[in-house]
Amino acid sequence: MKKTIALTHPKLQPARLVDSIKYDIKKYLKRERNKTLPEGMDYWTFDCRFGASEDAAEEVYTSEINKHIDAAVAQELPEFYVEILARACNHGPRPSVTEADDEA
Repeated sequence: MKKTIALTHPKLQPARLVDSIKYDIKKYLKRERNKTLPEGMDYWTFDCRFGASEDAAEEVYTSEINKHIDAAVAQELPEFYVEILARACNHGPRPSVTEADDEA
């Protein structure tokens, strides 16, 4: 998802528009997480960027997107750019009990 989202709408109140935007992002994340994982992969992770424009976008964590949307509304930006790209990942191997005891 690479999208520039307007924070103004002629008929919707700003609070309802923000709720709608957050819901669409949450729905997109859920849809991506429910896709079938490629062979040998454990989970989906997301590379996210957020900013006033595509050029000014910075990397953010998925859990911080709503905070950044609220900050954009507080700054009264006319629009913002959000980019969420899904990628499949593997968990690293867990250290065995004997390795953990040796390190301590």
